[in-house]
Amino acid sequence: MYDVIVIGGGPAGLQAALTIGRMHRTVLLLDSGEYRNATVAHAHNLLTNDGRSPAELRGIARDELAAYDTVEVRTTPVTAVSGSLGDFEVTTADGTERAARLVLATGMRDELPPVPGLAEQWGRLVAQCPFCHGHEFAGRRVGILIDGEHAGMIERMLRPIVASAFIARPADVALVTEVDGGLELSLADGSVENVAGVFTAATATQRAPFAAQLGCGILPGGGVEIDAMGRTTVPGVYAGGDMAHLAAVPGPMVSLAAAIASGQLAGASAVRDAIMP
Repeated sequence: MYDVIVIGGGPAGLQAALTIGRMHRTVLLLDSGEYRNATVAHAHNLLTNDGRSPAELRGIARDELAAYDTVEVRTTPVTAVSGSLGDFEVTTADGTERAARLVLATGMRDELPPVPGLAEQWGRLVAQCPFCHGHEFAGRRVGILIDGEHAGMIERMLRPIVASAFIARPADVALVTEVDGGLELSLADGSVENVAGVFTAATATQRAPFAAQLGCGILPGGGVEIDAMGRTTVPGVYAGGDMAHLAAVPGPMVSLAAAIASGQLAGASAVRDAIMP
Protein backbone atom coordinates (compact mmCIF):
# COMPACT_ATOMS: atom_id res chain seq x y z
CA MET A 1 0.00 0.00 0.00
CA TYR A 2 1.19 3.49 -0.86
CA ASP A 3 0.94 6.46 1.45
CA VAL A 4 -0.62 8.47 -1.39
CA ILE A 5 -1.75 7.81 -4.95
CA VAL A 6 -1.85 10.86 -7.21
CA ILE A 7 -4.16 10.57 -10.21
CA GLY A 8 -3.18 12.93 -13.01
CA GLY A 9 0.16 13.76 -14.63
CA GLY A 10 -0.26 17.45 -15.39
CA PRO A 11 1.39 20.27 -13.43
CA ALA A 12 -0.74 19.84 -10.30
CA GLY A 13 -0.24 16.08 -10.11
CA LEU A 14 3.48 16.26 -10.82
CA GLN A 15 3.98 18.90 -8.14
CA ALA A 16 1.89 16.96 -5.61
CA ALA A 17 4.03 13.86 -6.22
CA LEU A 18 7.23 15.88 -5.81
CA THR A 19 6.03 17.42 -2.55
CA ILE A 20 5.00 14.05 -1.12
CA GLY A 21 8.14 12.29 -2.33
CA ARG A 22 10.42 14.87 -0.76
CA MET A 23 8.87 13.98 2.60
CA HIS A 24 9.89 10.34 2.04
CA ARG A 25 6.29 9.15 1.79
CA THR A 26 5.60 6.51 -0.82
CA VAL A 27 3.63 7.97 -3.70
CA LEU A 28 2.39 6.51 -6.97
CA LEU A 29 1.54 8.95 -9.75
CA LEU A 30 -0.82 7.58 -12.39
CA ASP A 31 -0.84 9.50 -15.66
CA SER A 32 -3.42 8.82 -18.38
CA GLY A 33 -1.29 10.62 -20.98
CA GLU A 34 -4.16 13.01 -21.80
CA TYR A 35 -3.65 16.71 -21.10
CA ARG A 36 -5.83 19.80 -21.35
CA ASN A 37 -3.02 21.77 -23.00
CA ALA A 38 -1.94 18.99 -25.37
CA THR A 39 -2.42 21.19 -28.44
CA VAL A 40 -0.44 24.13 -27.03
CA ALA A 41 3.00 24.61 -28.57
CA HIS A 42 4.30 27.13 -26.03
CA ALA A 43 3.23 27.71 -22.43
CA HIS A 44 3.43 31.23 -21.06
CA ASN A 45 3.10 33.21 -17.83
CA LEU A 46 5.26 30.72 -15.94
CA LEU A 47 8.30 32.22 -14.24
CA THR A 48 11.68 30.82 -15.43
CA ASN A 49 9.95 28.67 -18.06
CA ASP A 50 8.03 31.18 -20.17
CA GLY A 51 7.73 29.83 -23.71
CA ARG A 52 8.57 26.18 -23.09
CA SER A 53 6.24 23.57 -24.52
CA PRO A 54 3.95 21.78 -22.04
CA ALA A 55 5.43 18.47 -23.17
CA GLU A 56 8.94 19.69 -22.37
CA LEU A 57 7.81 20.90 -18.94
CA ARG A 58 6.27 17.50 -18.19
CA GLY A 59 9.45 15.76 -19.30
CA ILE A 60 11.61 17.91 -17.04
CA ALA A 61 9.26 17.25 -14.11
CA ARG A 62 9.34 13.50 -14.66
CA ASP A 63 13.14 13.55 -14.77
CA GLU A 64 13.17 15.37 -11.45
CA LEU A 65 10.74 12.89 -9.88
CA ALA A 66 12.99 10.01 -10.94
CA ALA A 67 15.59 11.20 -8.41
CA TYR A 68 13.31 10.22 -5.50
CA ASP A 69 13.18 6.56 -4.46
CA THR A 70 9.76 6.96 -2.87
CA VAL A 71 8.13 8.27 -6.07
CA GLU A 72 6.81 5.93 -8.75
CA VAL A 73 5.30 7.18 -12.02
CA ARG A 74 3.24 5.08 -14.41
CA THR A 75 1.56 6.06 -17.65
CA THR A 76 -1.68 4.13 -17.48
CA PRO A 77 -5.35 5.15 -17.38
CA VAL A 78 -7.32 4.80 -14.18
CA THR A 79 -10.70 3.11 -14.64
CA ALA A 80 -12.24 3.24 -11.15
CA VAL A 81 -11.64 4.50 -7.63
CA SER A 82 -13.27 3.36 -4.38
CA GLY A 83 -12.68 3.08 -0.66
CA SER A 84 -12.23 5.48 2.23
CA LEU A 85 -9.56 7.12 4.37
CA GLY A 86 -6.81 4.62 5.11
CA ASP A 87 -7.74 2.20 2.34
CA PHE A 88 -8.49 3.60 -1.11
CA GLU A 89 -8.47 1.26 -4.09
CA VAL A 90 -7.47 2.50 -7.54
CA THR A 91 -8.06 0.29 -10.55
CA THR A 92 -5.99 0.76 -13.70
CA ALA A 93 -5.57 -1.10 -16.96
CA ASP A 94 -2.64 -2.89 -15.28
CA GLY A 95 -4.35 -3.94 -12.06
CA THR A 96 -5.32 -2.54 -8.67
CA GLU A 97 -3.31 -0.41 -6.24
CA ARG A 98 -4.14 0.79 -2.74
CA ALA A 99 -3.26 3.91 -0.78
CA ALA A 100 -4.09 5.57 2.51
CA ARG A 101 -4.87 8.89 0.77
CA LEU A 102 -5.59 10.20 -2.72
CA VAL A 103 -4.77 13.37 -4.62
CA LEU A 104 -6.99 14.01 -7.62
CA ALA A 105 -5.42 16.13 -10.36
CA THR A 106 -7.23 14.86 -13.44
CA GLY A 107 -7.99 18.28 -14.93
CA MET A 108 -10.83 19.50 -17.09
CA ARG A 109 -12.00 18.95 -20.64
CA ASP A 110 -12.79 21.94 -22.89
CA GLU A 111 -15.83 22.00 -25.15
CA LEU A 112 -15.56 24.74 -27.76
CA PRO A 113 -18.43 26.55 -29.45
CA PRO A 114 -19.62 24.51 -32.47
CA VAL A 115 -18.00 26.70 -35.11
CA PRO A 116 -16.49 24.72 -38.01
CA GLY A 117 -12.71 25.04 -38.03
CA LEU A 118 -12.43 26.50 -34.52
CA ALA A 119 -11.37 23.33 -32.71
CA GLU A 120 -8.63 22.62 -35.24
CA GLN A 121 -6.88 25.85 -34.18
CA TRP A 122 -7.36 25.39 -30.43
CA GLY A 123 -4.08 25.97 -28.61
CA ARG A 124 -2.49 27.56 -31.68
CA LEU A 125 -4.39 30.53 -33.11
CA VAL A 126 -7.44 30.10 -30.87
CA ALA A 127 -7.15 30.70 -27.12
CA GLN A 128 -9.25 31.79 -24.19
CA CYS A 129 -6.81 33.33 -21.69
CA PRO A 130 -5.36 36.82 -22.35
CA PHE A 131 -2.88 36.31 -19.51
CA CYS A 132 -1.43 33.21 -21.17
CA HIS A 133 -1.73 34.09 -24.86
CA GLY A 134 -2.64 37.76 -25.31
CA HIS A 135 0.92 39.04 -25.68
CA GLU A 136 1.53 36.79 -28.69
CA PHE A 137 -1.03 38.86 -30.65
CA ALA A 138 0.42 42.24 -29.67
CA GLY A 139 -0.17 45.00 -32.19
CA ARG A 140 -2.46 42.89 -34.39
CA ARG A 141 -6.19 42.52 -34.94
CA VAL A 142 -7.91 39.65 -33.13
CA GLY A 143 -11.34 38.10 -33.14
CA ILE A 144 -13.43 37.58 -30.01
CA LEU A 145 -16.05 34.87 -30.51
CA ILE A 146 -17.92 34.92 -27.22
CA ASP A 147 -21.55 35.34 -26.22
CA GLY A 148 -22.79 37.95 -23.77
CA GLU A 149 -20.98 40.29 -21.40
CA HIS A 150 -17.89 38.10 -21.19
CA ALA A 151 -16.92 39.25 -24.69
CA GLY A 152 -16.66 42.84 -23.46
CA MET A 153 -14.48 41.82 -20.53
CA ILE A 154 -12.05 39.99 -22.81
CA GLU A 155 -11.96 42.99 -25.16
CA ARG A 156 -11.10 45.32 -22.27
CA MET A 157 -8.33 42.99 -21.13
CA LEU A 158 -6.86 42.85 -24.63
CA ARG A 159 -7.27 46.55 -25.41
CA PRO A 160 -3.75 47.60 -24.26
CA ILE A 161 -2.21 44.69 -26.18
CA VAL A 162 -3.84 44.32 -29.59
CA ALA A 163 -4.40 46.82 -32.41
CA SER A 164 -8.13 46.15 -32.63
CA ALA A 165 -10.74 43.48 -31.97
CA PHE A 166 -13.64 42.10 -33.98
CA ILE A 167 -16.41 40.79 -31.72
CA ALA A 168 -19.07 38.32 -32.83
CA ARG A 169 -21.28 35.64 -31.39
CA PRO A 170 -20.05 32.13 -32.25
CA ALA A 171 -23.42 31.45 -33.88
CA ASP A 172 -22.73 34.25 -36.37
CA VAL A 173 -19.54 32.60 -37.68
CA ALA A 174 -19.94 29.93 -40.36
CA LEU A 175 -16.31 28.88 -40.76
CA VAL A 176 -12.81 29.52 -39.37
CA THR A 177 -9.95 28.97 -41.82
CA GLU A 178 -6.20 29.42 -41.44
CA VAL A 179 -4.87 31.83 -44.08
CA ASP A 180 -1.31 33.20 -44.29
CA GLY A 181 -0.54 32.47 -40.65
CA GLY A 182 -3.75 34.08 -39.39
CA LEU A 183 -7.45 33.24 -39.41
CA GLU A 184 -10.21 34.07 -41.85
CA LEU A 185 -13.66 34.27 -40.26
CA SER A 186 -16.45 33.59 -42.73
CA LEU A 187 -19.62 35.06 -41.26
CA ALA A 188 -23.15 33.80 -41.71
CA ASP A 189 -24.11 37.01 -43.55
CA GLY A 190 -21.49 36.33 -46.22
CA SER A 191 -18.88 38.83 -45.04
CA VAL A 192 -15.31 37.95 -44.10
CA GLU A 193 -13.04 39.16 -41.30
CA ASN A 194 -9.29 38.51 -41.20
CA VAL A 195 -7.60 38.35 -37.80
CA ALA A 196 -4.30 37.17 -36.34
CA GLY A 197 -6.05 34.92 -33.85
CA VAL A 198 -9.26 34.34 -31.94
CA PHE A 199 -10.24 34.36 -28.29
CA THR A 200 -13.24 32.28 -27.35
CA ALA A 201 -14.84 30.76 -24.26
CA ALA A 202 -14.79 27.01 -23.77
CA THR A 203 -17.13 25.11 -21.50
CA ALA A 204 -15.05 23.10 -19.02
CA THR A 205 -16.19 19.77 -17.59
CA GLN A 206 -14.48 17.22 -15.38
CA ARG A 207 -12.14 15.05 -17.44
CA ALA A 208 -12.54 12.06 -15.12
CA PRO A 209 -15.41 10.68 -12.98
CA PHE A 210 -13.36 9.80 -9.91
CA ALA A 211 -14.42 12.70 -7.69
CA ALA A 212 -18.05 11.76 -8.30
CA GLN A 213 -17.31 8.07 -7.70
CA LEU A 214 -15.88 8.95 -4.29
CA GLY A 215 -18.76 11.28 -3.40
CA CYS A 216 -16.77 14.52 -3.42
CA GLY A 217 -18.75 17.73 -3.41
CA ILE A 218 -19.10 19.38 -6.81
CA LEU A 219 -19.71 23.12 -7.06
CA PRO A 220 -22.34 24.63 -9.41
CA GLY A 221 -19.62 25.62 -11.88
CA GLY A 222 -18.46 22.00 -12.16
CA GLY A 223 -15.29 22.20 -10.06
CA VAL A 224 -14.54 19.79 -7.23
CA GLU A 225 -15.05 21.64 -3.96
CA ILE A 226 -11.91 22.06 -1.86
CA ASP A 227 -11.09 23.98 1.29
CA ALA A 228 -8.16 26.36 1.72
CA MET A 229 -5.80 23.39 2.22
CA GLY A 230 -6.82 21.42 -0.87
CA ARG A 231 -9.06 18.96 0.98
CA THR A 232 -12.23 17.79 -0.73
CA THR A 233 -15.41 17.02 1.20
CA VAL A 234 -14.32 13.37 1.48
CA PRO A 235 -11.75 12.62 4.22
CA GLY A 236 -8.42 11.55 2.79
CA VAL A 237 -9.14 12.87 -0.70
CA TYR A 238 -7.39 16.03 -1.92
CA ALA A 239 -7.62 17.83 -5.25
CA GLY A 240 -5.56 20.33 -7.18
CA GLY A 241 -5.26 22.02 -10.54
CA ASP A 242 -8.01 23.17 -12.88
CA MET A 243 -10.48 20.60 -11.56
CA ALA A 244 -10.48 21.94 -7.99
CA HIS A 245 -12.18 25.11 -6.82
CA LEU A 246 -12.60 27.08 -3.61
CA ALA A 247 -16.28 27.89 -3.11
CA ALA A 248 -15.43 31.40 -1.86
CA VAL A 249 -13.57 32.32 -5.07
CA PRO A 250 -15.68 33.54 -8.04
CA GLY A 251 -13.83 31.35 -10.53
CA PRO A 252 -10.66 29.30 -10.90
CA MET A 253 -7.47 30.92 -12.19
CA VAL A 254 -6.62 28.50 -14.98
CA SER A 255 -2.85 28.65 -15.40
CA LEU A 256 0.22 26.48 -15.00
CA ALA A 257 1.43 28.51 -12.03
CA ALA A 258 -1.91 28.20 -10.24
CA ALA A 259 -2.05 24.46 -10.93
CA ILE A 260 1.45 23.95 -9.57
CA ALA A 261 0.63 25.92 -6.43
CA SER A 262 -2.57 23.99 -5.76
CA GLY A 263 -0.80 20.68 -6.39
CA GLN A 264 1.87 21.61 -3.86
CA LEU A 265 -0.82 22.48 -1.33
CA ALA A 266 -2.76 19.26 -1.89
CA GLY A 267 0.39 17.16 -1.57
CA ALA A 268 1.56 18.93 1.57
CA SER A 269 -1.87 18.62 3.16
CA ALA A 270 -1.96 14.89 2.47
CA VAL A 271 1.34 14.50 4.32
CA ARG A 272 0.45 16.86 7.16
CA ASP A 273 -2.94 15.27 7.76
CA ALA A 274 -1.29 11.86 8.01
CA ILE A 275 0.91 13.21 10.80
CA MET A 276 -1.76 15.29 12.53
CA PRO A 277 -5.10 13.68 11.66
